[in-house]
Amino acid sequence: MPSRSRVAVIGAGAAGLAAARELRREGHAPVVFERAAAVGGTWRYDADDDADPADPLGAGGAHSSLYASLRTNLPRESMGFLDFPFVADEGSIDPRRFPGHPEVLRYLEEFARRFDLLALVRFETEVVSVRRGRNDGAGGAGWRVSYRSRRPDGAGGEPEEEVFDAVVVCNGHFTEPRVAAIAGSPNHR
Repeated sequence: MPSRSRVAVIGAGAAGLAAARELRREGHAPVVFERAAAVGGTWRYDADDDADPADPLGAGGAHSSLYASLRTNLPRESMGFLDFPFVADEGSIDPRRFPGHPEVLRYLEEFARRFDLLALVRFETEVVSVRRGRNDGAGGAGWRVSYRSRRPDGAGGEPEEEVFDAVVVCNGHFTEPRVAAIAGSPNHR
């Protein structure tokens, strides 16, 4: 990568936020694309998502595989970043060693604020494709990122495209719900 590269980061969950911070720390110019209206990725919980697993995007523009009573299966000490520990403090809403998802989300939101990452994020903007090659006639390598921003009426806008020197994909693998097909349930076919 050139010494100062423009880098598209797809996703503003834990991995996307960490990638954006490290890229900026190294002198690059990251742009984070997040299809939801806030940071947190898979740790953003919306009770409405529980209501309709067949609608993976839901009304909020993203789906989370969380459920109301979910707690971490790792101790908070293992989940934190080295220079921003995940500790229980006076602001904690769940001081347990294995906290619930609201505490993890609070930690990620604090991380984004502490390292001034929110200004890098384009919220309610979904990446629809990434293709190799520039479209500016200059030749050379590059990545064409097509994205669509949510309009005020909730519908997707017209696709737009920008060229980046590199792309970091941090969209996770828990965005598609896996619902068991149980005889007699609405999901059974």
